[in-house]
Amino acid sequence: MLVNDVMTAKEKLIRVSPMTTIREVLQLMKSHNVRSIIMDKTKPDGAYGLVTFKNILQSIVAEDGDIDLLNAYDIAATPAVSVSAKLNVKYAARMMVTNSIKRLLVIDDNEVCGILTMSDIITVLMEDIEQN
Repeated sequence: MLVNDVMTAKEKLIRVSPMTTIREVLQLMKSHNVRSIIMDKTKPDGAYGLVTFKNILQSIVAEDGDIDLLNAYDIAATPAVSVSAKLNVKYAARMMVTNSIKRLLVIDDNEVCGILTMSDIITVLMEDIEQN
């Protein structure tokens, strides 16, 4: 099974500009019920970033940052850890477990194709168990 078979497609992802305030990011996370948002590249040959609850907590709570003065660019994990859509899921899962990563961007030709989360993988495993 390939990452492409399990990932959440790009059409369902929430993406923001690097200049989006963290307040706006949090509002989008809440309204779309997601735990991460993709920050777009700053230039065509740049890297995508990923803003997660963890990034926000580290920047706002732990470092006394101001939610209205920080932008996605300031706190996003850039470059986001990524894999190809054509990779076997078991290698992506191994990468996630080994490095304590909960989500991977799926990028091919330096463009976002989707996102792979631990929940995506577990859901597929549970469906497979129910069918057998």
